[in-house]
Amino acid sequence: MYGLSEICVRRPVLASMLVLAFVVAGLVAFPKLGIDRFPKTDLPTVNVSTNYRGASAVEVESEVTRVIENAVAGVAGIDELRSYSSDGRSWVLVTFNLNRPIDAAVQDVRDAVSGVVRSLPPDVDPPVIRKSDLDSSPILTLAVSGPRSARELYFLADRYVRGLLESSPGVGEVSIGGAAPRAIQVTVDRHQLAAHGLSILQVRDALRRQNVDVPAGRVEEETVERSLRTLGRFPAAEQFVDLVVDTRSGHPVRLGDLAEITDGTKEVRTLSRLAGQPT
Repeated sequence: MYGLSEICVRRPVLASMLVLAFVVAGLVAFPKLGIDRFPKTDLPTVNVSTNYRGASAVEVESEVTRVIENAVAGVAGIDELRSYSSDGRSWVLVTFNLNRPIDAAVQDVRDAVSGVVRSLPPDVDPPVIRKSDLDSSPILTLAVSGPRSARELYFLADRYVRGLLESSPGVGEVSIGGAAPRAIQVTVDRHQLAAHGLSILQVRDALRRQNVDVPAGRVEEETVERSLRTLGRFPAAEQFVDLVVDTRSGHPVRLGDLAEITDGTKEVRTLSRLAGQPT
């Protein structure tokens, strides 16, 4: 039987031994801990993005965002539903409960959106549905700069740099900012358009119909079957001048009579600078 003084002495000793055991166990286990700079996590958020080029934020909201929102709202397990509309772009963010499997949720959202695609305006790009993934965040920014025009820099970045980066192990996507890709600019004179009794929509439809490569079927010979192509694209800006928009009083109205055609670039929507110079 221990006395009171012996009990008071033994309890601090046991506590010290227990703390020392935890410290030793921690020191032994610390080198074996797994460390990851970018740990794999699945966030319960699905993003539905849609492009509607040329449309204002009000049109995007009424004709695209609300249609997708109403379709997605019926998916089970939604915790929060948000949307953003801007000029030419719509975003719908769907946040699910933590107990909802994210892969099944993405499939449900994709099925819901596919059911209302036909209800969207004809000029809308197909909606892109993605789950929030930390692995898809950019981890490297590479600047391509030099004494070249923005069009030449884009050509070099797209033709040579993008391919090398995309072929690197672990790279999922490469995007180019501050880009100025080549485009044929058609500046229509409204006075000439009114004088010929035409509308801007007729000019657009003529460009769509005639500046295109289409398949032309097959030709069968005795021992050979050949595929045909109709080469309708104009490689140079000078060739657009002779494109026939319509016929008036038996005379063709050509695009060169209505507009000025230049070999330029697309409208730049993003800016990128390195030391104040385009990159």
